[in-house]
Amino acid sequence: MDQGPLSGFRIVEFAGLGPVPFCGMILSDLGADIIRIDRPGAKDSGPTYVTARGRRSIRLDLKRPEAIEACLTLIERADALYEGFRPGVMERFGLGPDVALQRNPRLVYGRVTGWGQTGPLAQAAAHDINYIAVTGALHAIGTAERPIPPLHLVGDTGGSALYLAIGLLAGMLHARATGTGQVVDAAMVDGAASLMAMVYGMKAAGVWKDERESNFADGGAHFYRAYRCADGEWISIASFEPQFYLLLIEKTGFHDPDIPNRMNRNVWPELREKMAELIATKSRAEWCALLEGTDVCFAPVLSLEEAPAYPHNVARQIFVERDGVVQPAPAPRFSATPGAIQRSPPDAGAHNREALSDWGFSDGEIDGLVERGALL
Repeated sequence: MDQGPLSGFRIVEFAGLGPVPFCGMILSDLGADIIRIDRPGAKDSGPTYVTARGRRSIRLDLKRPEAIEACLTLIERADALYEGFRPGVMERFGLGPDVALQRNPRLVYGRVTGWGQTGPLAQAAAHDINYIAVTGALHAIGTAERPIPPLHLVGDTGGSALYLAIGLLAGMLHARATGTGQVVDAAMVDGAASLMAMVYGMKAAGVWKDERESNFADGGAHFYRAYRCADGEWISIASFEPQFYLLLIEKTGFHDPDIPNRMNRNVWPELREKMAELIATKSRAEWCALLEGTDVCFAPVLSLEEAPAYPHNVARQIFVERDGVVQPAPAPRFSATPGAIQRSPPDAGAHNREALSDWGFSDGEIDGLVERGALL
């Protein structure tokens, strides 16, 4: 499929978990031709493995030298590759950056891990919650009583997959301008810390307390918070600016005896209780009828089931259905080169011949890989 701003770019993905497939989904949605290299025993994707969409899969036994040579041939013809193994694994395969860049000096070699390629914890096992825990991000998110994991959005997705994608794109731009490739080290700890830049700045300025539910944007303020309605559903209010706060007061009839002093943290607990009591007098639908579309800065809190049917989301086609699975549409949007879901999530090895042939392998070379047990 020839569509999207990355059309014409060729990328090799070494199959992995977490940020690896999500990064691949982004790049594929934007038009890159990505071959995913699966290993023996890899599970088939199936249509519900949404982040595996768009790529083609070949299955190689990396214990065989013929498979390693096939990988290096693909690398010679690629603009970039990315992998998510622990530090040193690709080197043991004979596919580390030194070897790859020797075969293709313009290659952008992306590496995504939790702790990074270096440091005392580089070889330690961990998961998203652990990586964001050491950056201050987990400490800042949750209730006053305890931190709450923000799904996998801060580490796996926002803190690594997106940074990996940005790094690969920047590296490919540099390579096209200079002919020189490089290694991109995208660690969750680095990205999660980077995402906290504004908060660290506010802390340094003395306007952010290092305590959960004590700040204007962490649920501490009564005007920036989610509230339960009479029917048990929830709404979100974010009336931060003075003019939006005054409109909130006007629309809801909320009684604040000290409106000009709304940023006084000492009164927030009492005002949160009062606001909660007020919101609990109406259903979510009633609050939507009163506040939706106004400058109060309001939105209903929708479930995963509800969100795809929300009128604004429908109008913008934020969600699409493919193979019977509702999933997010490609983002962001481009006026001249719109992205698209190129194909359904592939089974491991589903495109052995097709993908290798498109990347310049002859029928004889492909047959040889099959005969030697390198291509499965």
